[in-house]
Amino acid sequence: MRDTRTALERWNAEPWPVVGAWFAGGLAVSLLLLLAVWIVASLSTPEFTTLSIAGLSEPGTAMDIGRILAANSLVLALHATACVAGFIAGSSLPLSAEKRTGFSRWLHEVARPVAMAWVGLVTVFSLVTQAYALGLTGSTLAWQFDISAGELVLTALPHALVELTALFLPLAAWLIASRRDEWHNLLAATFATIAIAIPMMVAAATWEVYVWPLLIEAASPLVLA
Repeated sequence: MRDTRTALERWNAEPWPVVGAWFAGGLAVSLLLLLAVWIVASLSTPEFTTLSIAGLSEPGTAMDIGRILAANSLVLALHATACVAGFIAGSSLPLSAEKRTGFSRWLHEVARPVAMAWVGLVTVFSLVTQAYALGLTGSTLAWQFDISAGELVLTALPHALVELTALFLPLAAWLIASRRDEWHNLLAATFATIAIAIPMMVAAATWEVYVWPLLIEAASPLVLA
């Protein structure tokens, strides 16, 4: 907890170097994910069913924003949990192991690589499932509005980059801490990245409900009602 308080105080005094690194990492992962989404959407066969889009199929409401935020909050919670697990495995477990002997010490030492492997699996699982699910949906939406998968991704780019960067801030913090061997900062990073991500998610969801439909209308050659 002392490390956590110290890190938060240090970042509060000089936030931009660390926050800038988180944003750069989150943005890089977001761009890679969007590239994967475009590839999956381009290669997938549409479901040939009409999907409901708030703001096009029906007027967008605050309930639609809440639905988007609820889904994204689960992803953010998953990434934040992985960040906390990194803190436990990289900082807490080694400190605890130093104070133990025998089987208890061995158990704590073995738990560290297991926890690291779990974090890695969770991260890969999140990226793969998001790329696949969004790509399949994108394929169907592109068919529905008679535009290419690339055009669809471009219409979604303004809110998607904000939303995905926010969701991947904890992952970026984890990657940076692992490279610098600064596991003791990860609990503070979890709190900070969640606090930054929440308003970004609200802004992105609002754009998705009220502005994105207008961009789809502009890109689609169809007359959308």
